[in-house]
Amino acid sequence: MSKDQLSAKEQSLFGKSKNPSNIMPQKLTLNSRIKFRCHPGVSCFTACCGGIKIVLTPYDILILTKRLGIPAHDFLHLYTLPTYLEQTDMPGVMIKMREEDNKCPFVTPEGCTVYSDRPSACRYYPVGMADFHEAGHKEEGGGEVSGADDKFYFVVKEDYCKGHEEDKEWTVAEWRADQGVDLRDDMNREWLRLVMRRKSHGQQAQLSEQAKRMFFMASTDLSHFKRFIFESSFLQTYDVDPEIIEKIKEDDVELLHFSYRYLASSLFGVQDPGFRIKEEKIQAKVSVMKQEQDESVLQAIRQYEALKADMDELKLKK
Repeated sequence: MSKDQLSAKEQSLFGKSKNPSNIMPQKLTLNSRIKFRCHPGVSCFTACCGGIKIVLTPYDILILTKRLGIPAHDFLHLYTLPTYLEQTDMPGVMIKMREEDNKCPFVTPEGCTVYSDRPSACRYYPVGMADFHEAGHKEEGGGEVSGADDKFYFVVKEDYCKGHEEDKEWTVAEWRADQGVDLRDDMNREWLRLVMRRKSHGQQAQLSEQAKRMFFMASTDLSHFKRFIFESSFLQTYDVDPEIIEKIKEDDVELLHFSYRYLASSLFGVQDPGFRIKEEKIQAKVSVMKQEQDESVLQAIRQYEALKADMDELKLKK
């Protein structure tokens, strides 16, 4: 990634005309030190849990449904609202705030009732991460060159938040470890890159309604996605590594990772060695396309011959 490209992206994060003033314009590393502590003794305790948009990642939904012991479709109905992700046409969900006080339904005056399983967005606060991933490209010889990564951290400082006035000092790495962020990064990375890949395409290429439904299903309701894999014609259409099949039968986390791979392949054409369309399905599709093409050619010939006959008849009449 060139310096000019990175500078432009940093400006989109730190530029005063485009970003909230609560984002501190300083790039941090894992070794940078910050002062912050949130606890029931601070006067603003739980103030950050209301009047905000908490977008849920697929892993957030998986963990919260397990915590609450309810199916994903019930969770989505009771606790979420639909939204679009990162100014794209990719559908997602966000936490539905309580009507009476506009706060998260899981927060009480004593704190968060699902704290150990709280969403990723809640864990990151107040240390944000910028993860710029440059798209890969092919060499002249056809080889694939992976895209470069640039990652740094920054602090979000709300005026009302008194946690920044506490004496507790951490490195960014220590804070992230304490909040359990690294696991969330691992679980959310490929999903976020799907969203960023879609965002990079711009608005000129719209997703079909079928593609949107597939993305939403695979992102929000793993049990539904699992039925799609094992109860539809999916396994008759795709060659899937048997080891992968066994893993996704029993492990929801493996199923989640597989959903990201499937979406990358089906929505963006990413080649995946773990599964591919069966050769006979490809040949059948080619055969159908050839037949349709042949019929189209024959139809064109018939139309031409009919037009020619009409012209000849007109000439005779003259």
